[in-house]
Amino acid sequence: MTGGAKVTVAGAGVLGLASALALADAGCRVTVFDPAPETSASAVAAGMIAPVFETVLDPEAAPHADLLLAARDLWPALAARSGVGIDRSGAMAVGAEAWLAGLQGALIGIGVHGIDLPRRTAEALAPGLSESFRHALLVREDWHVEPGAGLAALRAAGEAAGVSFRRKRALDAGEADWLVVATGADPGLADVAPELVQLSPIKGHILRIAGAPHGRLSVRGEGVYAVPAEGGLAVGATMEAGVSDLTPDPAKAERLLTAGAQLFPALGGERPQIFTGVRGTTPDGLPLVGPSAAPRVIVAAGARRNGWLLAPMVARVVAACVTGGDAGPFAVRFAPGRFEPGQLGEGRG
Repeated sequence: MTGGAKVTVAGAGVLGLASALALADAGCRVTVFDPAPETSASAVAAGMIAPVFETVLDPEAAPHADLLLAARDLWPALAARSGVGIDRSGAMAVGAEAWLAGLQGALIGIGVHGIDLPRRTAEALAPGLSESFRHALLVREDWHVEPGAGLAALRAAGEAAGVSFRRKRALDAGEADWLVVATGADPGLADVAPELVQLSPIKGHILRIAGAPHGRLSVRGEGVYAVPAEGGLAVGATMEAGVSDLTPDPAKAERLLTAGAQLFPALGGERPQIFTGVRGTTPDGLPLVGPSAAPRVIVAAGARRNGWLLAPMVARVVAACVTGGDAGPFAVRFAPGRFEPGQLGEGRG
């Protein structure tokens, strides 16, 4: 396998765009196909690059702390290459005393020390924060990006590197040497890459409230988060396993707004924009990335709620599959065939 290959990438979310850029930089001729890139889960996500709080708050992510932290460490190079802006102000958690104490213990367990912030400092960093929180727990290791601007920067960098874009669906490699499937939980592509049967959909609602008071930090609460977004806040997110339609549910959005108002009371009187996205997830919470059993097909799908975080690591693996380069030490954990009989549990370092 060498550079110069012709590659079709199906999907213009963050995994598809990052992979396309890495392939173009490796000398490949790349075309990205997506009939509606504005509806991708990446476009409506909060844009969190948050290995620490994801690890300690999400049981699915807990076994993968080393991998998630390593993925975060690849972001500065991708940001410099693509022009994606990263906000490294950090993130803080607020909640009941016992819950925060449990978080602090979990952080110590992965080698991170959360900084205890007094009430006054927490409110200065997150204007409008509820007065019910006496203090907060800050970590500097979690970052975030603005998804719309980030996708635009990745696309522009790809175009400058020679990547072509088509607003249509790709169902096979066509005349290309390789097809990269980066479409999430698309059941229509299971015949193209049989490993995709392992993906199940998760629908998420996320709210955007323009003009809401905010600082630069992401704020995590018990079952809710608020992230600075386009001059306001993004509040998320529901996790509706097995649901794949994009129709907003006003009742779920109202419950999410109520939860967000527990963090920032001023949100209670707002009328937010409601967005939905559908992510793909695997049985172990890590994406499928690598060669499919189908010839000339590479899979890059199923990042659950960590698509933005994992993008540079996924892109590295995809480019290595085409060029024969170094896929990095974590590629085996992404192997698309790892759920086949006799493979479960393999690949853990």
